[in-house]
Amino acid sequence: MTILVTGATGRVGRHVVNQLVKRGAKVRVLVRDPSKADFPADVAVAQGDMLDIDSLRSAFSGVRTLFLLNAVAADEFTQALITLNVARESGVERVVYLSVMHAERSVNVPHFAVKSGAERMIEQMGFNATILRPAYFIDNDLTIKDVILNHGVYPMPIGSKGVAMVDTRDIAEVAAIELLRRDQAPGKLPVDVINLVGPDTLTGPGLASIWSELLGRPVAYGGDDPSQFEQNLTNFLPKWMAYEMRLMAERFVSDGMVPEAGDAARLVSILGRPLHSYRDFAAGLVA
Repeated sequence: MTILVTGATGRVGRHVVNQLVKRGAKVRVLVRDPSKADFPADVAVAQGDMLDIDSLRSAFSGVRTLFLLNAVAADEFTQALITLNVARESGVERVVYLSVMHAERSVNVPHFAVKSGAERMIEQMGFNATILRPAYFIDNDLTIKDVILNHGVYPMPIGSKGVAMVDTRDIAEVAAIELLRRDQAPGKLPVDVINLVGPDTLTGPGLASIWSELLGRPVAYGGDDPSQFEQNLTNFLPKWMAYEMRLMAERFVSDGMVPEAGDAARLVSILGRPLHSYRDFAAGLVA
C-alpha cells in the first residue's frame, strides 16, 4: 500500500521521502507546488494542501499509512485536525505524527499546544500511531551561522538547563522505519511515543565553547534574554511567529529540553548506528 508524506518539501520531509524510497516503499507526497517536488521518478505527487478537502480526499485514495508533518503556521491546528479527519474517513488507520518534545508541558507556546492537541486527537480517534517527539533541530542553527562565524556570538537563547538537539537526518530515518513498521504490520499495533534526541544535552555556554574550539577563537554566548532574539527574527518572520519563537526560547531557558533516561540508546538501537552530533554539524560548517 501507499504511504502519504505531508511536508515533503521541507527539511525533514525530504529526508523521510528519500529514506522510504531507499527502502522500496510506495510513496506519494502532498505538495502545494509540484514544481518544488524534486523527488525520484517513482514518487507520486499529489497537488493540494491540508485545507483543501477535495485535494486531501484525492491524495488519500489508496493510502494506508500517513506521515503527518505540520509546519508552524497560524492555522496549524486546523490543518492537523482536518487532515486527520479526512484520513480516517478515507480509511487510513496508520499514522506517524511529528510532534515536539514536551508538547504537553509548554502549553503557552502555540505550536507546542497544537501538537499536544493533535496527539490527543490521534489517540482518541483510535489511530494505529507512532508519535515522534523531536527536540530542537540541530540544523536550525544554519540560520545563525553567519552571526557565529562573522561576529563571534552564539545568539540562540538556549539557557543552562540543557537541550538535547537532534539532527533532522536522524528524525527522518526513525520516521521512515516507523512508517514501514506500521504499514507492514499485519494488525493494529499499540500507540508508541518516541523522543527524538541527539547524543548530547547542550547548554548555551556549552555551544559557544564548541564553536570556540572549532574556530580557534573566542565565541561568546549571547545570553538568556530572548528579547533581542525576537527582534532579530522580525526581520524575516511575521511578528506573531517571532513572538512564538521567543516563547519557545523562554521555555528552553526555564525548563530546558532534557531527554529521559534511555532515549538516546533507544534511537541508536532503532537506527543501528550512532546519532549525529552537534559538534560534527558545527565542524562541517567550519570546514
